[in-house]
Amino acid sequence: MSSSQTSTAKIPDDMAMLRAAAELTRDISAARGGIYWPDMLVSAVIGYGALAGAILLESPAAALACAAVAVLALYRALLFIHELTHIHRDALPGFRLGWNLLVGIPLLTPSFMYENVHTLHHARTRYGTAEDPEYLPLALMKPWSLPMFIVAALALPFALLARFAVLVPLGAAIPPLRRLVWERASALAINPQFRRRAPEGDFARLVFWQELGGAVWALALVAFSVAYGWRPLLIALCVVSAVAVFNQLRTLVAHLWQNEGEAMTVTAQYLDSVNVPPPGIWAELWAPVGLRYHATHHLLPSLPYHSLAEAHRRLSARLGEGSTYGQASYPGLWMLIGRIAKSTMRVGGKRAADNPAVIQP
Repeated sequence: MSSSQTSTAKIPDDMAMLRAAAELTRDISAARGGIYWPDMLVSAVIGYGALAGAILLESPAAALACAAVAVLALYRALLFIHELTHIHRDALPGFRLGWNLLVGIPLLTPSFMYENVHTLHHARTRYGTAEDPEYLPLALMKPWSLPMFIVAALALPFALLARFAVLVPLGAAIPPLRRLVWERASALAINPQFRRRAPEGDFARLVFWQELGGAVWALALVAFSVAYGWRPLLIALCVVSAVAVFNQLRTLVAHLWQNEGEAMTVTAQYLDSVNVPPPGIWAELWAPVGLRYHATHHLLPSLPYHSLAEAHRRLSARLGEGSTYGQASYPGLWMLIGRIAKSTMRVGGKRAADNPAVIQP
């Protein structure tokens, strides 16, 4: 066992912190439709309106300004997919359907691509292991792994278009292709070893309708582009590429990525995760919908995003800055990126050579 495993995976649980997290948040645990619906709808309306401006405006400066607004607004709207994986299915009637119709299917990222995937990342015995679809020991890899991790996101919307417009229709006629697409290209995962199990029951029916909607929409986009030109679609794909890069940057700093595959205690998982609380204001742009409190989210996965700031305030006041809870707070994006980059330059090459268990992307 390496020293990093000893220092992270074997950290004992801080029971006082875990008890406080449960006790202090019982009264703020309900998802509030009066917050979810307006937030999602306003983000989507602003995003699509700005995207239309980016496509239609003749002034390059105005088009670029609209594209920037579209990236931020659509990014926020898209990140509600994270909430859909955690809130109870009956908590917000119609929200899952509404989000998929307004955001998920138009952006070719329906909720099935995260549902029953992200919850594996929160499973007590899976986090940080080879069975975690959302974990790689990025801080322990070679330095070039980080830029490759970010650049790969640029191709995501183009790959999604090909998936829904080509692979899904072909898979309906070719079962082996259908199985391959489901196992390897149906989850928002970063672990290349992850293989998705076939859907069952009600979830299989949900997948069918969402994939059908995605395929119809993707084919309509292609048909429109063939008939009227590819420029609007290419601009839209570039905007969504920027959204994907934004999300990949956020993912890069959501954790410290220091575990090499061993199961971790809840406290170790918390300390391997990141909060970027106020007074910084920019985190609300690059980590919206509560994701600036990602470590707190790992303590309280079912807590709705609009309650995380209050949960953080209560836990900080109860436990203090010098507590285990305070150790997961960091000042900002660039400091976290620099920390991971320095780690890869210091130990990545040596660990990759000495430990074949370290995953190489």
